[in-house]
Amino acid sequence: MSTPSMTLFYNTASPFARKVLVMLHETGQFDQVALQQTLVTPVNPVPELNDANPAGKLPALRLADGSMIHDSRVILDYLDHQHAGTPLIPRDGAARWARLTLASLADALLDAALLIRYETFLRPAEKHWDLWLENQAEKIQRSLAYFEQHAAADLSAQFDVAAISVAAALGYLDFRQPNLNWRERYPQLAEWYAVVSQRPSMLSTQPPV
Repeated sequence: MSTPSMTLFYNTASPFARKVLVMLHETGQFDQVALQQTLVTPVNPVPELNDANPAGKLPALRLADGSMIHDSRVILDYLDHQHAGTPLIPRDGAARWARLTLASLADALLDAALLIRYETFLRPAEKHWDLWLENQAEKIQRSLAYFEQHAAADLSAQFDVAAISVAAALGYLDFRQPNLNWRERYPQLAEWYAVVSQRPSMLSTQPPV
């Protein structure tokens, strides 16, 4: 086994970090990265991250030369250029923009889910903004409906950046919003997820119970 040349700063509960971990597994690069569990909240910055990553974003990847890149989308693109297999992000053309747009929608779903998590977990109940929470929940439902109606076949075609991103988003909903029961409303999406969730890369990166 080779010595890891990179370090991933991450939180096991983060769906954005999970995307990176899945990519590492799928591209055979997992052994090249040392994992450093890092707990960051909006009120708990980590000084070690801030010099090369002023916003303290997670996940962040320290490269072999000591430089750091951050944001899961940037890290996924970097890692996809480091392996010899079939690219998981199309290099150019219409396919690139289509797959990245699906991945972006999955990230937007996650942003809404994380905002709900922050509002309901970190803020006292008497300070919750119900209308704002409802608007985030509607973003989630609109995104799921789009995947169900317009992207089910595309997601089934290959397990690439779009599929990884949507799978991570659905896994996060199961993790943080288990009462959402999204499978009942979106059966095609549920059928697809039942298959991809059993991939070794997904099973080995599940969030903590």
